[in-house]
Formats: sequence, structure tokens, C-alpha cells
Amino acid sequence: MNSAPPKLLVFAGSTRAQSWNRKLAAVAAQLAREAGAEVTHLELAEHELPLYNGDLEARGLPPEVLRLKQIFHAHAGWIICTPEYNGSYPALLKNTLDWISRPVPGDTEWSDGMRPFAGKVVGLLSASPGSLGGLRSQSHLAPLLLVLQCWVAPKKFALAKAGEAFGPDGGLLSEASRKSVRAVVDQVIWAAERLAP
Repeated sequence: MNSAPPKLLVFAGSTRAQSWNRKLAAVAAQLAREAGAEVTHLELAEHELPLYNGDLEARGLPPEVLRLKQIFHAHAGWIICTPEYNGSYPALLKNTLDWISRPVPGDTEWSDGMRPFAGKVVGLLSASPGSLGGLRSQSHLAPLLLVLQCWVAPKKFALAKAGEAFGPDGGLLSEASRKSVRAVVDQVIWAAERLAP
């Protein structure tokens, strides 16, 4: 087990300015810092990627893909806050993971597309104005992460009625919800400390 605190990557699968999942990611990042993790709170809006296209890839990997590969690889654990679109996770999240998983021919460091993913511990959170809180998006995202060779934490949390869940400062109004988020964060930290190389 590593003695240094684990590095945790926290991000939301949304770029919308008032996204409930971006707010939830901010809460998770703060709770992870309070738990002793070294946290990077990633905003996907700062790393715009084109829609994946093999012909585009053949002309050269977008520079942002390599940057994201490095960021994802550098963290032993991740917390993903996924919106739910039509009962599943959003295209933005799928597109990001698809690009990051692409091998880079001729690059000895990134020739294995699974390198940024293999062995990472991933905790899933979601937020939705509906009564299920985005739970269906988590159920679709987990198998994808397993294919990418990630460890998916058993604890998950779906924040229902997200429009009523946050205060003016962006914090969660319900202590029960806060504890549920912290439980996911704690499990990811616990597992990352033991599974990280």
C-alpha cells in the first residue's frame, strides 16, 4: 500500500454552465480533499475534442487527446459524475473516453490504448432533476469502464431532484446526500491506495 495520498481525478460528463453534475463534481472534489486525497478537478469544457472519426485520427491525433491521456493516466482513482440523457450517459463522455483509449502508433509510451485506464479505480455519481437521479446512466457506464480495464467501485450515488439539492454556494443541502457522496469518495480512495502501482 502506498504511503502517499492517492491522486484523484474528479470530472463531470457535462460542459453546461449550470450543470447539476458539474456542481456535484465540485462537491466530490472538496470532500476528497477533506479526506486527504490529492485532487485534480477536471473541466471537460477546457479540453474540447472533435467527434471521434477514424479518418480524422489518421491525419494526426488532436493535441488535446494526448494531454487528456496524460491526465487520466496520472491519477490512481477517478470520480465521474455522469448526466443521464435518454436513459444513458451523454455523448460528450463517450467521445472523451473513446479518444483517450486510442493507441498512438509509433509512440512507445502510448501505443497501448488501455494505458490511461488499466487498473484505475472509478467511483460513479450522477445527478438528475428526475426521481432516479441518473441511475440508469451509471448502469450503462459501468460496463464500458470494465471493458476499459477499470475497477468500478461498488458504492454509487444518484442524486435525485437535483434542482432542489444545492444551496446558493453550490453545496448540497442534505447532509444525507453529502454523506452518500463521501462514502463513494472514501471507497475510491481506499481502493486506489491498495491497487495503485
